Amino acid sequence: MPSRSCVRSSPGPRRVPSFEEELARRLARGEEVVVATVVKLDGEPPSQAGAKLLMSRAAPLAGTLGCSEFDSAALADSASIADSTSPQLRTYRHDLGSIEVYLEPYAATPTLLVFAATPVARALVRWAEEVGFRPVLAESLGDLPAPTAGDLYVVHTNHDAVDLVAALEAVLPRDPRFIGLVGSRRHTGHHLEALRAKGVPDGVIGRIQSPVGLDIGARTPEEIALSILAGLVAIRRGGRAGWKSAPIIN
Repeated sequence: MPSRSCVRSSPGPRRVPSFEEELARRLARGEEVVVATVVKLDGEPPSQAGAKLLMSRAAPLAGTLGCSEFDSAALADSASIADSTSPQLRTYRHDLGSIEVYLEPYAATPTLLVFAATPVARALVRWAEEVGFRPVLAESLGDLPAPTAGDLYVVHTNHDAVDLVAALEAVLPRDPRFIGLVGSRRHTGHHLEALRAKGVPDGVIGRIQSPVGLDIGARTPEEIALSILAGLVAIRRGGRAGWKSAPIIN
């Protein structure tokens, strides 16, 4: 019986994602990026109006401004533009002419790390993305995610959790922008004392808010989650808000 041979076809050229596809992918992942767009030409530089370059702080990701010199110049400005958090104009020059470039930063999406699978936690996770946070639910310390770019906000929703102190110990080295414990000081004070006994400085402990949330008279889990999210938005945007407990910062 004649044998059958299998001929493996060679793969075709790898498809390179377009600028738009790569930008959408990066933003969906909550990454920090900077977009450079040519808005004006002077002379006859090797570029064209509307040319775009997508960058991280350290590398080009997609697109081009027309030549390596322009791309390198924009990349050199990428970190400072990302730090500024505001769009800026830059002029880059070439022997054949110059280009004016609009550099627009997209900040990394902040992470909201929610501990314990409580009704409040489920409401927080359900709504967090709609107000600009990347929600992560950790039902226990073992579910702690790897660090990511962007600010970290932490809310522990179960003051009876046996691993609450260990969970806070694990996240404190990541320098969270916010840490809150659901529950009154009567229920959470002993956890703060346990942290103090472990050598956590008073200045760090004083940043932990408990009770947590804006004073809107919340009673149901959904209302409590709403009061917490409203406070987190106020912190993120620099708004003034009436917290149930004012942080003690030394």
